[in-house]
Amino acid sequence: MSFVNDSIQGRFAHAPISERIERGALLALAFVLPLYEAPKNLLWIALIALWLANRWRARDFGGRWDGWDTLIALWIVSGYAVAAFAGIRDEEWLAASDIVRYASVLWILKRSRYPDRTWIAALVAIVAGTAVGLAWGYYGVLVTKQHSGLGLHSVGHVNHSAIYLAIVFGAALAATQAWWRVADPVRRALGLALLVFFGVSLMWMESRAAVGAAFFMALVLLFIHAVQQGRKLRTIVAVAAVAVGAAFLLNPQVLEKNAQFLKKGDLLNGRDLIWRVGITAWSEFPLFGVGMDNFDRINYKDLETWSAKRGEPFDRKSVSLAPHGHSLYVNSLAERGLLGLGSLLAILAAWAVALARRVPDANAPPLHWACWGSAGAAWIITIVAGALNTTLHHEQALLCMLLLGGWLSLSRSSGQPLRAEAA
Repeated sequence: MSFVNDSIQGRFAHAPISERIERGALLALAFVLPLYEAPKNLLWIALIALWLANRWRARDFGGRWDGWDTLIALWIVSGYAVAAFAGIRDEEWLAASDIVRYASVLWILKRSRYPDRTWIAALVAIVAGTAVGLAWGYYGVLVTKQHSGLGLHSVGHVNHSAIYLAIVFGAALAATQAWWRVADPVRRALGLALLVFFGVSLMWMESRAAVGAAFFMALVLLFIHAVQQGRKLRTIVAVAAVAVGAAFLLNPQVLEKNAQFLKKGDLLNGRDLIWRVGITAWSEFPLFGVGMDNFDRINYKDLETWSAKRGEPFDRKSVSLAPHGHSLYVNSLAERGLLGLGSLLAILAAWAVALARRVPDANAPPLHWACWGSAGAAWIITIVAGALNTTLHHEQALLCMLLLGGWLSLSRSSGQPLRAEAA
């Protein structure tokens, strides 16, 4: 059994111009995602429109309805159900479109049968776009002095940029690891240079959650790859020890920042006060929450009123108002209630199962390892960094869905768990 159906490869080798434009829109979206706001939105619209038009013309929308289709549909519907019954009225209907944006990308990619070269090009576009975004960020910090902190232009706040970068670092690590044995010295050097560039930049951004999640993610990917390849784990242990030793020796600002918070006795940097706001809001609107993007509409008067209804005392010093919940789970619970959090957890669980059921074996093609590792990196960063930051939204979510959609499509094309064809 071949890894990619020969008829599919032949079809795309002579694909009509409309399908080539569709793939071009996908690659352009992957590249500009951390760079520009307007082109990103236009490319998303173009990609969806081209995909629908091409599949309508071919009368082929990617096969039968399956469990993933149901989960994605419920995910989208949950956003509008929350909007309809939100406890606070403001941005909830517009915000629900964010789920449509990234869930639709997952949906069409999962149902696409792109050739291998398209997925390779997509990984390259994601990594290249991030590298350009970082260079732009360094220019603003070091040359023009317009920015005080390093970030990615279209991603925004440094913590959100750091999480995006951590995911791309994982994708670059997975790709470098996957093609290492077959790559020439120049490509190996380029892979290592990108990993160093991304790693140093991640430290520069000083997001403790992103750095910690990235370190954990790298160990997991290296460990699984070594086990599947039948290699000893001494190299991974040595790399981890060197990385930890170098971090303490160089004492980067992110570690100094952590030490300062420890000294002040505020390791969470006030997040616990923000989480109390989220839990209080959820207690008032348990099923549907306050509405997406309405966390920042919660005020002291609301909190006092809700506490009085429950017969509880209210102390302003025990809470802290914020634009969002500073936790994927608290923010989802507060803004989307049990319905929204449940749909999100269902997607995360299905994502984990898809990764666990089809871990590539030792002889799987490098592309399968690269796509599996990239989707795995996105999942780990999302759930681990999500404990302390609001992950899986806007650019972060689009990036995750590009990586997950690529893996689901590639693994579906084989029809079976990814095992190498017997000689």
